[in-house]
Amino acid sequence: MTQASFLSGERILLRALTEADCTGPYLNWFNDAEVCRYNTHHRFPFSLEDALAYIRRTQQSTTDLVLAIIQRKDNRHIGNVSLQQIDFVSQAAEFAIVIGEKDCWGKGYSKEAAVLLLNHAFLSLHLHRIHCGTTQDNVPMQRLALFLGMKEEGRRREALFKEGQYLDILEYGLLKEEYLGRFRALGQQQVLQGQPVR
Repeated sequence: MTQASFLSGERILLRALTEADCTGPYLNWFNDAEVCRYNTHHRFPFSLEDALAYIRRTQQSTTDLVLAIIQRKDNRHIGNVSLQQIDFVSQAAEFAIVIGEKDCWGKGYSKEAAVLLLNHAFLSLHLHRIHCGTTQDNVPMQRLALFLGMKEEGRRREALFKEGQYLDILEYGLLKEEYLGRFRALGQQQVLQGQPVR
Protein backbone atom coordinates (compact mmCIF):
# COMPACT_ATOMS: atom_id res chain seq x y z
CA MET A 1 0.00 0.00 0.00
CA THR A 2 1.37 3.40 -1.02
CA GLN A 3 1.56 5.94 1.76
CA ALA A 4 -0.06 9.33 1.18
CA SER A 5 2.25 12.19 0.27
CA PHE A 6 3.31 14.71 2.88
CA LEU A 7 4.53 17.40 0.48
CA SER A 8 3.66 17.49 -3.20
CA GLY A 9 5.45 19.03 -6.19
CA GLU A 10 5.14 18.90 -9.95
CA ARG A 11 7.31 15.85 -10.65
CA ILE A 12 7.85 14.45 -7.18
CA LEU A 13 6.15 13.99 -3.85
CA LEU A 14 7.72 13.66 -0.43
CA ARG A 15 6.44 11.13 2.10
CA ALA A 16 7.65 9.47 5.29
CA LEU A 17 10.06 6.57 4.96
CA THR A 18 8.43 3.22 5.71
CA GLU A 19 9.81 -0.22 6.44
CA ALA A 20 8.49 -1.33 3.05
CA ASP A 21 11.10 0.96 1.44
CA CYS A 22 13.74 -1.54 2.53
CA THR A 23 12.49 -3.98 -0.12
CA GLY A 24 13.14 -1.40 -2.87
CA PRO A 25 16.29 0.31 -4.15
CA TYR A 26 16.90 2.20 -0.89
CA LEU A 27 19.03 -0.54 0.63
CA ASN A 28 21.45 -0.49 -2.31
CA TRP A 29 22.25 3.23 -2.26
CA PHE A 30 24.46 3.20 0.82
CA ASN A 31 26.33 0.13 -0.40
CA ASP A 32 27.18 1.90 -3.68
CA ALA A 33 30.54 3.71 -3.59
CA GLU A 34 29.50 6.11 -6.36
CA VAL A 35 26.30 7.19 -4.60
CA CYS A 36 28.26 7.62 -1.35
CA ARG A 37 31.23 9.38 -2.92
CA TYR A 38 30.61 12.68 -1.12
CA ASN A 39 29.18 11.49 2.20
CA THR A 40 30.23 9.47 5.24
CA HIS A 41 28.49 6.26 4.18
CA HIS A 42 30.08 3.20 2.54
CA ARG A 43 32.49 2.55 5.39
CA PHE A 44 30.61 -0.52 6.60
CA PRO A 45 28.00 -2.57 4.74
CA PHE A 46 24.47 -1.17 5.08
CA SER A 47 22.24 -4.10 6.00
CA LEU A 48 18.50 -4.63 6.07
CA GLU A 49 18.67 -4.48 9.85
CA ASP A 50 20.53 -1.14 9.68
CA ALA A 51 17.89 0.30 7.35
CA LEU A 52 14.98 -0.91 9.48
CA ALA A 53 16.57 0.47 12.65
CA TYR A 54 17.16 3.85 11.00
CA ILE A 55 13.60 4.09 9.69
CA ARG A 56 12.11 3.11 13.04
CA ARG A 57 14.28 5.69 14.79
CA THR A 58 13.29 8.50 12.43
CA GLN A 59 9.60 7.58 12.72
CA GLN A 60 9.82 8.26 16.46
CA SER A 61 12.04 11.34 16.24
CA THR A 62 10.88 14.87 17.01
CA THR A 63 14.20 16.37 15.90
CA ASP A 64 14.69 14.69 12.51
CA LEU A 65 12.32 14.91 9.56
CA VAL A 66 13.37 12.36 6.92
CA LEU A 67 11.28 12.06 3.77
CA ALA A 68 11.39 9.76 0.77
CA ILE A 69 11.56 11.46 -2.63
CA ILE A 70 9.04 9.71 -4.89
CA GLN A 71 8.94 10.18 -8.65
CA ARG A 72 5.33 10.84 -9.57
CA LYS A 73 5.32 9.20 -12.99
CA ASP A 74 6.14 5.71 -11.72
CA ASN A 75 5.85 5.99 -7.92
CA ARG A 76 9.58 5.21 -7.67
CA HIS A 77 11.63 5.96 -4.56
CA ILE A 78 14.62 7.89 -5.97
CA GLY A 79 16.15 9.51 -2.90
CA ASN A 80 15.72 10.99 0.56
CA VAL A 81 15.70 14.56 1.85
CA SER A 82 15.82 15.64 5.47
CA LEU A 83 15.95 18.25 8.17
CA GLN A 84 18.21 16.93 10.91
CA GLN A 85 18.90 17.99 14.49
CA ILE A 86 15.95 20.38 14.48
CA ASP A 87 16.36 22.86 17.34
CA PHE A 88 13.01 24.48 18.09
CA VAL A 89 14.57 26.91 20.57
CA SER A 90 17.11 28.35 18.13
CA GLN A 91 14.74 27.54 15.22
CA ALA A 92 17.50 25.90 13.20
CA ALA A 93 18.15 22.62 11.41
CA GLU A 94 20.61 20.88 9.11
CA PHE A 95 19.57 20.09 5.53
CA ALA A 96 20.65 16.86 3.80
CA ILE A 97 19.72 15.14 0.56
CA VAL A 98 20.67 12.06 -1.43
CA ILE A 99 19.48 11.05 -4.88
CA GLY A 100 20.19 7.33 -4.89
CA GLU A 101 18.94 6.47 -8.37
CA LYS A 102 21.73 7.44 -10.75
CA ASP A 103 19.47 7.86 -13.78
CA CYS A 104 17.83 10.72 -11.86
CA TRP A 105 21.06 12.67 -11.33
CA GLY A 106 21.30 16.09 -12.96
CA LYS A 107 17.58 16.35 -13.73
CA GLY A 108 16.49 18.91 -11.15
CA TYR A 109 14.92 16.53 -8.63
CA SER A 110 17.17 17.80 -5.85
CA LYS A 111 16.07 21.38 -6.50
CA GLU A 112 12.40 20.48 -6.41
CA ALA A 113 12.75 18.38 -3.26
CA ALA A 114 14.83 21.05 -1.52
CA VAL A 115 12.34 23.80 -2.30
CA LEU A 116 9.44 21.70 -1.04
CA LEU A 117 11.23 20.92 2.21
CA LEU A 118 12.59 24.43 2.80
CA ASN A 119 9.14 25.92 2.20
CA HIS A 120 7.88 23.56 4.89
CA ALA A 121 10.79 24.38 7.19
CA PHE A 122 10.36 28.13 7.00
CA LEU A 123 6.61 28.50 6.50
CA SER A 124 5.19 25.60 8.54
CA LEU A 125 7.82 24.71 11.15
CA HIS A 126 8.69 28.39 11.62
CA LEU A 127 12.44 27.74 11.44
CA HIS A 128 14.76 30.72 11.16
CA ARG A 129 17.95 29.12 9.81
CA ILE A 130 18.94 26.10 7.71
CA HIS A 131 22.52 24.96 7.23
CA CYS A 132 24.39 22.21 5.43
CA GLY A 133 27.91 21.00 4.91
CA THR A 134 29.49 19.28 1.93
CA THR A 135 32.91 18.21 0.73
CA GLN A 136 35.11 20.52 -1.29
CA ASP A 137 34.65 18.40 -4.42
CA ASN A 138 30.87 17.93 -4.23
CA VAL A 139 30.07 20.50 -6.89
CA PRO A 140 26.41 19.42 -7.36
CA MET A 141 25.64 20.03 -3.67
CA GLN A 142 27.49 23.33 -3.71
CA ARG A 143 25.40 24.41 -6.71
CA LEU A 144 22.20 23.36 -4.93
CA ALA A 145 23.15 25.34 -1.83
CA LEU A 146 23.81 28.46 -3.93
CA PHE A 147 20.59 27.95 -5.91
CA LEU A 148 18.68 27.99 -2.62
CA GLY A 149 20.39 31.25 -1.66
CA MET A 150 22.73 29.76 0.93
CA LYS A 151 25.93 31.61 1.73
CA GLU A 152 29.28 29.92 2.27
CA GLU A 153 30.04 30.52 5.93
CA GLY A 154 33.24 28.61 6.55
CA ARG A 155 35.49 25.68 5.86
CA ARG A 156 36.40 22.79 8.14
CA ARG A 157 39.86 21.87 6.96
CA GLU A 158 40.58 18.19 6.27
CA ALA A 159 37.51 17.20 8.28
CA LEU A 160 36.58 14.09 6.27
CA PHE A 161 38.76 11.17 5.24
CA LYS A 162 37.45 9.61 2.04
CA GLU A 163 39.06 7.45 -0.63
CA GLY A 164 42.53 7.82 0.82
CA GLN A 165 42.57 11.57 1.29
CA TYR A 166 41.47 14.25 3.72
CA LEU A 167 38.82 16.62 2.37
CA ASP A 168 37.65 20.01 3.53
CA ILE A 169 34.00 20.46 4.46
CA LEU A 170 32.35 23.65 3.17
CA GLU A 171 29.66 25.04 5.45
CA TYR A 172 26.61 26.86 4.06
CA GLY A 173 23.82 28.72 5.86
CA LEU A 174 20.51 30.31 4.95
CA LEU A 175 18.14 32.55 6.90
CA LYS A 176 14.39 32.56 6.36
CA GLU A 177 14.24 36.16 5.11
CA GLU A 178 17.07 35.46 2.65
CA TYR A 179 15.28 32.44 1.21
CA LEU A 180 11.88 34.11 0.85
CA GLY A 181 13.42 37.34 -0.40
CA ARG A 182 15.48 35.55 -3.03
CA PHE A 183 12.54 33.83 -4.64
CA ARG A 184 10.30 36.88 -4.43
CA ALA A 185 13.04 38.89 -6.13
CA LEU A 186 13.27 36.28 -8.88
CA GLY A 187 9.53 36.52 -9.46
CA GLN A 188 9.11 32.91 -8.34
CA GLN A 189 6.02 33.38 -6.20
CA GLN A 190 4.97 29.82 -6.98
CA VAL A 191 7.89 28.59 -4.89
CA LEU A 192 6.08 29.82 -1.80
CA GLN A 193 3.21 27.52 -2.76
CA GLY A 194 5.41 24.44 -3.10
CA GLN A 195 5.84 24.50 -6.86
CA PRO A 196 9.28 23.83 -8.34
CA VAL A 197 11.76 26.34 -9.70
CA ARG A 198 13.66 25.44 -12.82
